[in-house]
This record gives sequence, structure tokens and C-alpha cells, in this order.
Amino acid sequence: MDSKFKHIVLENSDTIIDMWLKEIASLKEENRTATISDDVYESTNREFVDVIFFSIKDNGKTNVLETFSEKIITLGWPLSYITDGLQVFRRVTIDFILRQSDNIDTEYISNVLESVDYWIEPIIRVLVNEYSGNWENIVSLQRVALQELSAPLIPVIEGITIMPLVGTIDTDRAKLIMESLLEGVIFHNSEVVLIDITGVPVVDTMVAHHLIQAAEAVRLTGVKCILVGIRPEIAQTIVNLGIDLTNFPTKSSLKKGFMSALEITNRKVVQVNQKESSMEKLIESLQGE
Repeated sequence: MDSKFKHIVLENSDTIIDMWLKEIASLKEENRTATISDDVYESTNREFVDVIFFSIKDNGKTNVLETFSEKIITLGWPLSYITDGLQVFRRVTIDFILRQSDNIDTEYISNVLESVDYWIEPIIRVLVNEYSGNWENIVSLQRVALQELSAPLIPVIEGITIMPLVGTIDTDRAKLIMESLLEGVIFHNSEVVLIDITGVPVVDTMVAHHLIQAAEAVRLTGVKCILVGIRPEIAQTIVNLGIDLTNFPTKSSLKKGFMSALEITNRKVVQVNQKESSMEKLIESLQGE
């Protein structure tokens, strides 16, 4: 940046900051930060503009820029906040510099534009690159975490395990479900596994196909698989689509599926004592025949 223009900007930083704060405040509705409280928005704006000025004073050092970018991502702020803020700062700075001279010609304007761009462009590049890189890293970590939690196999009692499924099932997740089932039934020495789709919003042909494949794979290991959580609308969809679940036992609820699993493993539920309190009557005891 031209040393003369740099001197003007740094000497009048307070004025430029005030101009920038007024303009950026008007963009709160447009850059998807409307839900952020005014106090937090104002304090972050002041930190943002301080980071910009620090960058030019220290000849573009990026450590402060990187730290600020990480903070914005952690707070969940959109990338548009950074880009809009820098564009506004560029406009405000150019306008202020031009007002300081009485002799403005084409060459002078060109020098101002070039000088301010020379200052602002590296800041945009660093902040956007850091934001994008950090965001991709966070998304990658979240994807791994979701995969680890997306197909849990929970042992209930000896020989019976449950896999509760929540959310949409796509091809990648279906592969994970099958892998988790096959590894889990062997690890837990299961006789019966209940796949609970109560939390699956839509069961179409593809989802049903994946579930049937998983059940068939489990059956080949000698384990019985029962599909539970068949809501009326899901049942109607399955019928309308002509999906064949003949070899795949189904139950409307997890409770009914669990009762069937008890029968398969030669168990039943009995009451402990008819004379006990109503609360104690609810306690179920699993007893082998």
C-alpha cells in the first residue's frame, strides 16, 4: 500500500472505524446474523475491524487473522459476515482517502484503488481460506462422529440386541448399518437382533432394499432379525410399493418385537408377586422356562 495512503488511514483510524461500524450494522439482516444479539454483534464488529488494522500495521501477519477466523466458525457465523465486512471496509476506506484530497484525477483515483486493494486482498484471501479450511475440518469431524453414532448396536439381555435407527438412510449409511450389524451380532453373541425404524421418517424402496439386505446378511450368520417400529403410514407405503417382507418378521412397536425375541430365546415375562404395590407390579422379571 502506498505509504502516503497508509499514513492517512492509520492516522484517521477512529473515524474510519466509526464509518465502518455504521455501515456494517445496517447489513445485519442481509448477512444472516440477525439472530445474534446486538451486544455480541457490536463487540465482534470491533474485534473484526481491529484485526484489519492490526494486519496493515504488521505488514499482513496472518496469526491474528487465523485466530479471528477460527473464532467466527466456533460461534457459527456465516462466511458472508467476513466477505461483506471486508467489502464495506474497502469502500469506506477508499471514500475517506478520496475526500482528503482537493486535486483528484484519474491517476490519483487509480492509485487509491490499487493501494487499498493491495491491503485488503491479502486479508480477504487469508480469512476466507482459513474459514473454508477450518469449516471443512469441522464438517469432516462431525461426519465421522455421526457415522460412529448412526448405527449403534445395543445389547439388552443375553442373546438379544437392538439397533435403533434415526434419520434418513442413504447408501453410505446402509453400508455402515450392515457392517455394524454383522460385527455386533458376532461380538455380542446375539440370537435375535431388533432393527427399530421408529425414528426413520421415510421408508421407500431403496431404504427397504437396504434393510432387507442387512437382515439377509445377519440371517446367514444364524441370527434372527426382526424389524420393529412399523407405523401405519410406513406400512401403507410398503404395501403401495409392493415391497416383499415375507422373510423379514415385522412388529409395530419395540415392545412387541422384544416379546417376540423373548419367545424365540425361550423366555417369558412374569409378575413377581400379585400382592405387591402397583409400582412393583410394573417390574418385569425375565425367567427361563
